[in-house]
Amino acid sequence: ELASRAHQQNIVPVVSEAIKRAGIRKEDIDAIAFTRGPGLLGSLLVGTSFAKGLSLSLGVPMLEVNHLHAHVLANFLREPDEEVQHPSFPFLCLLVSGGNSQIILVRSHYDMKVIGQTIDDAAGEAFDKCAKVMGLGYPGGPIVNKLANEGNPKAFQFARPHVGGYDYSFSGLKTSFLYTLRDELALDPDFIEKNKADLCASLQHTVIDILMKKLRQAAKDHGIKEVAVAGGVSANTGLRDAFHDHARRYGWKVYIPKFAYTTDNAAMVAISGYYKYLQGDFCSINAVPFSRITI
Repeated sequence: ELASRAHQQNIVPVVSEAIKRAGIRKEDIDAIAFTRGPGLLGSLLVGTSFAKGLSLSLGVPMLEVNHLHAHVLANFLREPDEEVQHPSFPFLCLLVSGGNSQIILVRSHYDMKVIGQTIDDAAGEAFDKCAKVMGLGYPGGPIVNKLANEGNPKAFQFARPHVGGYDYSFSGLKTSFLYTLRDELALDPDFIEKNKADLCASLQHTVIDILMKKLRQAAKDHGIKEVAVAGGVSANTGLRDAFHDHARRYGWKVYIPKFAYTTDNAAMVAISGYYKYLQGDFCSINAVPFSRITI
C-alpha cells in the first residue's frame, strides 16, 4: 500500500523530469514501454494506468515489458557515445535479486528459458533475512557486502544444500546461519558485535559459492563461454569479483551491468521496449498487470 501511494505521488513529476532531461517534447515519443509484471500489484496498477493514459493522449502504442526480461536486457544498455560490448547469443545470465535467483539460457532478446532457479528463498532474501537477525537493518544486501569487505570469508562454515540440476536452495543456509548465531550467543551475548564482519564475509562467500557452482555446471553442460549477470544482487562486489575470477579461470567472456542498471531502473524497461518496438510487438490498451509470472 505504501509503495503504491509513493508511485502515485511520484509518477507524474518523474516522467516530466525524464522528458525534460532527455531534451525532448512529449510529442516526440514514439511509444510507451511499461512494466506489466511481475511485481507488487498495486504499484504495477499505477504504472499501467499512467502508461495507458499517456498512450491515449499522445496517440502512440504501448509496449508491455516483463520485469525479469528487462533485468537480463540491462546488459545491452550503453551510455551515449560509449562503446560497450554486448553478449552474443546464446549466452547464460545469472539473474539474482531479492525475489529471484535464476540461471537463464538467452537465445535472443525475447527467447529466454529458465534452466535453473531457487526452490525456496532467493539469494537476496538470504542476505536480507540473515542481516535482519543480526540487527543490521533492511535492505541487508548492501550492508552485508560492505561488512564482508572487512571480514574473513573462511571464519565460519554454513550449510550448502544439495539440490539436483541447476536449481538453488537457500533456506538451509539461512537455517544454518540462524543456528550458529543461537549457539554462539548462548556462550557470548556479544558474539554478533564481535564477529559481525566475519559473519557477513562467510555468509557472502557461501552464497556466491552456491551461485557460481551451478552456473559453472550449466556453462559446461551447454558449452557456453559467454555469461552475464543481472538483478539487484549483481551490485554485490564479491559476486562481481567471482565473475571476473571465472573469466580468468574458465575462459568466460563476462558481462556485468553498471551499478546504476543492476537494481530496478527505467533504462532496462526502455531497452526492453526498444527491441519490442523494432519487432512491432505492441500490446492492447486492455492489458492488465500481473504480480507473478515466469520469464
